[in-house]
Amino acid sequence: MTNPNWQTIPEMVLSAADRFGDAEAVIDGPLRLTFTELVERIRRAAGAFAEFGVDKGDRVAVWAPNSAEWIISAFGIMTAGGILVPVNTRFKTDEAADVVARSGAKAVMVQRGFLGQDFAFSPTQLDVPTIDLKSDFLGSGSPLTRDVEPTDVADVIFTSGTTGRPKGAMMNHRQTLRAYEEWATLADLREGDRYLMINPYFHTFGLKAGLVASFLRGATMLPVAVFDVDRVVELIERERVTMLPGPPTLYHSLLAVTDRNRLATLRAGVTGAADIPVELVRRIREELPFQTLMTGYGLTEAGNVTLSRPGDTAEDVATTAGVPCRDVEVRIADDSEVLVRGYNVMQGYLDDAAATAEAIDEDGWLHTGDLGEFTESGRLRIVGRKKDMFIVGGFNAYPAEIEGYLLEHPAVAQVAVIGVPDERMGQVGKVFIVLRDEPGAPSVTAEELINWARERMAGYKVPRSVEFLDELPLNATGKVMKNQLEARVASVGGK
Repeated sequence: MTNPNWQTIPEMVLSAADRFGDAEAVIDGPLRLTFTELVERIRRAAGAFAEFGVDKGDRVAVWAPNSAEWIISAFGIMTAGGILVPVNTRFKTDEAADVVARSGAKAVMVQRGFLGQDFAFSPTQLDVPTIDLKSDFLGSGSPLTRDVEPTDVADVIFTSGTTGRPKGAMMNHRQTLRAYEEWATLADLREGDRYLMINPYFHTFGLKAGLVASFLRGATMLPVAVFDVDRVVELIERERVTMLPGPPTLYHSLLAVTDRNRLATLRAGVTGAADIPVELVRRIREELPFQTLMTGYGLTEAGNVTLSRPGDTAEDVATTAGVPCRDVEVRIADDSEVLVRGYNVMQGYLDDAAATAEAIDEDGWLHTGDLGEFTESGRLRIVGRKKDMFIVGGFNAYPAEIEGYLLEHPAVAQVAVIGVPDERMGQVGKVFIVLRDEPGAPSVTAEELINWARERMAGYKVPRSVEFLDELPLNATGKVMKNQLEARVASVGGK
């Protein structure tokens, strides 16, 4: 449980000055701040937002990459009594304008010039003031703290929108503190850890398993704006990084590092967002210095749902998402959909009562849209998305299950399966493959892979075609954007 004295996120964050004082809080390029200095900057930012006109309950958007200023902005907004609305940095201007407009934000914090985008809106797109994150604004206010209630909404995080228009999930202060106290414990995050943050702050994981957890524990935060493996290895070595969550692709990159001594300080890892080959987990444990590797299942609408436990086997970590979190109920519906009920479920979608009613039923169960099953040991296994399922000659085919089989092939690093039209069967599977790119990795042809699959799975599950790619289209949280793969197929006539 969280410390009973902390009822809100600002309360917990501001207390870090007393708890951790002169310990390093943030390292961002040449900028180094202690917890005392960081908290002072957050209080001044709160004053700046209040002087700008942000009242209690007002929403403020942040559309920018990971940085110290993002942290100061986000918690400054909350400390002023406002509600944080993080915006996906992968969004184009029109997409971002749509989210900001629907959020009713009073202002947007932006970082101009990131990834070649000016992060600016035309008056026809959006009539909301924009403030440069890197300007003097955040330091311009008189220190301020406004009281907020534990049940007040703390943030509105819009879904990643890989299948449809993003919706804004509302979470309150108390549920966030409670959930990420448990996460920090199971992830083995400790005071003094040095946490390299590749996961974007605009996503639930980056904001909460990253920033909130670090303030809870007193871990040093090292924001990374853009993933570059050479830069990451340099930071691990120079800053003696101990904590490094990320998608499976991150760990593939680390396994390709020739001088493993540069990674010697790494102790705790966390992965998820995709199926993980068992062999990859074994290699991480055997070849990299990580003492713990956690996985789990969560979603924007509920934060953490299940987490693995210390001592779980490589098989458990790779093929399941762990067991339900404390005081969180998980059940599998008759159609195999994963349902979740508990304190962690969102307050609802912002200004969308119909979508909220569709997602959360009268008994309080959140319908996740994910398909799953429980193993004999009580661990949750995610087998696909309801919307991803395709039907081959009357049989239901689940891409996640097929992808899990294909990941067992020694030449395969990443895989994505979609259904494509077929005159005889209605639909059949098409697989996109990224091959392992490291010394000694085997190769495979499309025909060989299909034959290999035929020996391991029912005929209707076997993909009929294979396309090799250098990389899969991923969103910023590591999920494959299958809508882009479907569009790719449609552009060449559905094959």
